[in-house]
Amino acid sequence: MLGEGGMGVVYEAAETGPVRRNVALKVVRGGLRSDEVKARFDAERQALALMDHPGIATVFAAGETPAGEPYFAMELVRGLPIDEFCDARKLSTRARLELIIAVCHAVQHAHQKGVIHRDLKPSNVLVMEQDGKPQPKVIDFGIAKALGLHLTDKTFVTVAGAPVGTAAYMSPEQAESSGMDVDTRSDIYSIGVMMYLLLVGRLPIDPSENGMHAFIFRLASGDSIPPLPSARFDSLGEYREPVAEARRTSAEHLHRELKGDLDWIVMKALEPDRSRRYETASGLVADIERFINHQTVTARPPTLSYRLGKFIRRNRVAVGFATAAAITLMLSTAFAVAGMLRATRAEKKAATEAATAQQVSNFMVDVFKVDRNEGTRPDQITAVELLSRGAKRSELILAQQPVLQAKMMYTIGSAYTELGLYEAASTQFDRALKLRTRALGPNDPSVAEAESAIARAKMLFGDFDAADEHFSRALAIRQATAGPADTSTAEVLAGIGALRFRQQRTDEAEAFYKRAIAIDEKSPDSLSSLARDFGGLGIVYWAKGDFDKAEPVMRRSFSMRERLLGPDHPDLAPLMNNLGGLLWSQNRYDDALVLYERTRRIYEQTLDPMHPNMASILNNIGETYWKLKRFDEADTILRRALTIKEARLEHSDPSIAVTLNALAGVLRDGKHYKDAEAAYQRALDIRQRAFKPGNPSLTETVTDYVALLNAMNRTSEGKALSDRYLVKH
Repeated sequence: MLGEGGMGVVYEAAETGPVRRNVALKVVRGGLRSDEVKARFDAERQALALMDHPGIATVFAAGETPAGEPYFAMELVRGLPIDEFCDARKLSTRARLELIIAVCHAVQHAHQKGVIHRDLKPSNVLVMEQDGKPQPKVIDFGIAKALGLHLTDKTFVTVAGAPVGTAAYMSPEQAESSGMDVDTRSDIYSIGVMMYLLLVGRLPIDPSENGMHAFIFRLASGDSIPPLPSARFDSLGEYREPVAEARRTSAEHLHRELKGDLDWIVMKALEPDRSRRYETASGLVADIERFINHQTVTARPPTLSYRLGKFIRRNRVAVGFATAAAITLMLSTAFAVAGMLRATRAEKKAATEAATAQQVSNFMVDVFKVDRNEGTRPDQITAVELLSRGAKRSELILAQQPVLQAKMMYTIGSAYTELGLYEAASTQFDRALKLRTRALGPNDPSVAEAESAIARAKMLFGDFDAADEHFSRALAIRQATAGPADTSTAEVLAGIGALRFRQQRTDEAEAFYKRAIAIDEKSPDSLSSLARDFGGLGIVYWAKGDFDKAEPVMRRSFSMRERLLGPDHPDLAPLMNNLGGLLWSQNRYDDALVLYERTRRIYEQTLDPMHPNMASILNNIGETYWKLKRFDEADTILRRALTIKEARLEHSDPSIAVTLNALAGVLRDGKHYKDAEAAYQRALDIRQRAFKPGNPSLTETVTDYVALLNAMNRTSEGKALSDRYLVKH
C-alpha cells in the first residue's frame, strides 16, 4: 500500500505481461458501479492515449478486482508532492518557478489533446529526480473525467451529492456549477493556487479558516480575491523568516521578489472571472519567463517607469557606460529626452483610451436607462430601439468629442452586427471611420479597426465589392503600423479569407487562412484566434470537396473553442453548424441533424428569431429533413428561413438562393412542380447575376431545374437551359 484516501487505496503492483514493470494501482472505492466506471474510462481512453509527455504519468489500463471494484493501472512515480519537494530541497524562488513552468508545459500538452485535469493540486504533481534534475509528473490526468466525479481526500460535496473537486484548489466555475461548466482555464486557476503556495508557503485562501460551506459560497460568488502574495507573506509575522529560509533567502529579499511582477502574475492566474485569466498554460509560462528574464510582463500595466526599470535591470553594464558617456555626449541626451517624450505621449494615450472606455461605459448605461415619465415601461423597449436612441444621442451630446463619439458609434455598430442588422451596423461604422480619420489621421490603428468592422458588416450583408475595398485598406494600415507578422494583421487576413470563401474563390481563401495561421501559431495567447483560423480553413477544404482534410481541421477548431468556452457557449453554435454541414455533404444526415438541432437550441436561447444565423440553421435542418424524405417538415422550416433572409439581407444575396434551391427541391420531390419551378427561377436569377458559368452553385441550380423540366416533359426547354449555362467538357 502506497496511500489511502477518500477515492480509495493506491498500491504498488507488478505487471507480469505483456510488459513486465511495477505500476501504481488505484482501486476505486465508494460504491461506484464498476461497469459505469469502465464505460466512462473507455470513452476517455482515446484522449489519454494521445498524451505523450515526460511531465504526465501514463495511465496504462482499467479493470476490476474480484470484488467488483474498479481500478486504474498507472505509471509508478517515486516522488514527493511538489510543495514537499520544494521545501525538502529548500529550492529558491526561481527554482520553484521553473518547476511551475514544467508543470504548465505538461498541462498545455494535455489541453492541446482535449483533456482537462480538473483536480490539479500538489499531491497530484509529484517531483522526482531524473538525470540529476527535478522532473515534475502530473498524475491522475483524465481519471476524474472518466469517473465523472472528483473523489479526493478533501472533497466538497454538494446538496445533490455530486463532488466538485478539492476545495482549496478548485476554480470558481467548478464551485458554481459542480464542475459541469469548466474549460482549460479552470486548470490555470489551480496552477495559480499551487504557485501561490510554493512562493508564499500558504494557500491564498484556506477553506478551514471560515468553514467549508462559507468558502465554497464565496468562491462560487466570485468574492474570493485573495491578498497579494507579498501582502500575504508580510502578514506571517514571526513565520516570515522560516518561510524565507526554506527558499534560501532573507525575509526582506523574498518580499522584494514577490512584490510587483510576481504579485501581478499570480493574481492574473487566480482571477475569479475566467475571461481575465491567462488564456492558456503557455501564456502563463511566457509571463513567468519574462519575469525571470527581467522583461515586461503582460499581467502588469506597462507604465513608463516600469518599462524603464526593466530595461535597466536587463542592461546594468550598458546603462553604466551610457551614464558615463552622457557626460561628454550631450547630444545623445537630446535624443533620450525625445524618446522619453514619445514614451510619455504613449502613456498619456493609454490613459486617454482608458478614460474613453469609461466614458463609453457611462454613456451606454445612460442610454439603457428608461425614463418612466415618457410613459414607457422597461419591458416594452427593444434592444434595437435602445441602440437607435444611443446613436442619436451620440451625434448630439458628443459632437465636440470626436474620438469619444467615434468609439460610441463603433460600439453601437458592433451591437447591430451581433443582432444581424448589417446595414445599420455599416452606417455606424462608417461614421466612426470618418471621425477617426479626421481626428487621428488615416493610418491610426483605430482607423484599421473601423475599416475591418465595415468590411465584415458589408460581407455579411452580401456587398462583397465594398467589403473587399475596406479589408484592403485595413490590411495596408495593419501591415504598416503593427507589422506583417502581428496578430492584428492575422485578424484582417482571416477576414479576407472569409470574404474570398463567400466569393467562392476557394484557393485564395485557403491561402489567406494559412497566412493567418502561420502568424497566430507563434503567439502564446492566440488559441481563440487559431480556432477562428482553423474553422475557416476547414470550411474551405469542405467547399473544395476535400473531406479528409476538412473534418480533422474543423474538429480541431471546435475542440479549441470548447476548451476555452465550455460545452454550451453560444460561440460554439456556428462551429457545430459548419461541422453538421460537412457531415451532411457526406450523406451522414442523422449525424448532421444531431449537431443542427443542438445549434438551433443555442440560437433560440440567444438570438433574435429574425437573426440571419437563425435562418442559416433552419435552412440546414430543412435540407436534412428533405434528404430524410420528411417533406412537409422541410417545406415549413425552409419557408421560415426564407422569410428571415428576405427581411434581413440584400435581395441579391446568394444566401437567399441557397434556401430557394433547397425549397424548390422539396417541392419538386413532393410533385408540386409549378411552385418548384417558381423557386428555381428565383434562385437562378440570383445566382446567374452573382456567379459566372461553371460556378458550382450556378451549376447546381441549373442541373436541378433541368431535372424538373425533364420531369414535366419539357425536355427542349431543359436542353436550352443546359446549353446556356453549363460549361461543356
